[in-house]
Amino acid sequence: MTKEGAVRTAPAPSSRSGRGVSARGRVDVRAWAGGIRFSAFTAIMLGLVVLAVFTLVPTVGTYLGQRQQIAALTSAVQVGEADVAALQQQKDRWNDPAYVTSQARERLYYVRPGEVVYLVDNDLSATAIPPEQASVSAQVQETRTDWMGQLVRSVVGAGLAQTAAVPPSTPGG
Repeated sequence: MTKEGAVRTAPAPSSRSGRGVSARGRVDVRAWAGGIRFSAFTAIMLGLVVLAVFTLVPTVGTYLGQRQQIAALTSAVQVGEADVAALQQQKDRWNDPAYVTSQARERLYYVRPGEVVYLVDNDLSATAIPPEQASVSAQVQETRTDWMGQLVRSVVGAGLAQTAAVPPSTPGG
């Protein structure tokens, strides 16, 4: 046969290099680890990588902590700027004479000379009154809890409680 006409077949996976691969396709770790060559250059490079990691990890941690502080301070500045803007708007409103007049009328009940003010008391309908402002009933109602029994139990429990006694002081001590 000539070289050009020859058919080549790939070797079976189990006989690839003669070691490291079993018949089922599993890698033999002992054979693989035995093939690693450990030289002085490898040890130096590994040492440099470990040194770089020990050097960079605290630096990266510090960097990330500072970035978090910057983000927190940036949001605090934005909140502060919003507060300043709201206070500036309020200050501008108080510079308006019409606003000052309306606030004096609403809050302090001030009036201009010659004006007559009518205050309406209880202008809400009976259905619009919130339940906590409803009138008090004329009937006696029973409470859901026995408050007197709880009071007696509390007083008795406080009277019977064991207290820590202070040790008597010894003379000369």
